[in-house]
Amino acid sequence: MPSAVIVTGPGFQDHDVVYTYYRLIEEGWHVDVATRNGADAVGKYGVPLPMDKTARPLVAFDRLDADAYDAVILTGGHEAPDRVRQDAHVLAFVRAMDAAGKVVAGLCHGPWIMVSAGVLKGRTACAYIGLRDDVINAGAEVVDSDVIVDGHIITCSYYAYVGRFMQQVFATVAARAGERTTERAAA
Repeated sequence: MPSAVIVTGPGFQDHDVVYTYYRLIEEGWHVDVATRNGADAVGKYGVPLPMDKTARPLVAFDRLDADAYDAVILTGGHEAPDRVRQDAHVLAFVRAMDAAGKVVAGLCHGPWIMVSAGVLKGRTACAYIGLRDDVINAGAEVVDSDVIVDGHIITCSYYAYVGRFMQQVFATVAARAGERTTERAAA
């Protein structure tokens, strides 16, 4: 079963977290949600984390381990990613996911975390208008698009495109799993 962690914080974009969480569950994935110290959080429109009584306990940032996940989803909401990108544990985790070739996916303002982690240099990405300069200054080539996949790095310019974003997350994780299977068979 594939696994993902949604990394967020207070003031998250409710659409980003709710949609990605339930789509991952619907596809049979193991899903964790991580916040600073594993603390409860509320989205900008009032959605609480954890979202329901069946949800797993929230994971603290300092417990994130790249070996445990196939993908990390970095959600938007302006306030949440701006706070999250200041956490050294999250930045180290995102760098470790990138170094391992695992999917690092940023939605709307989520790529701010990717900027601070330094994983966009030399990549092609799309960006929400308010992040465009930051993503360019981080060394990425920014193109006007809804969703961009550059290897294992996925960016989405706005939460209205979250459906296409998640399709690419699923496809990219599946493709990377196929590559690992082929590598093991060849060895």
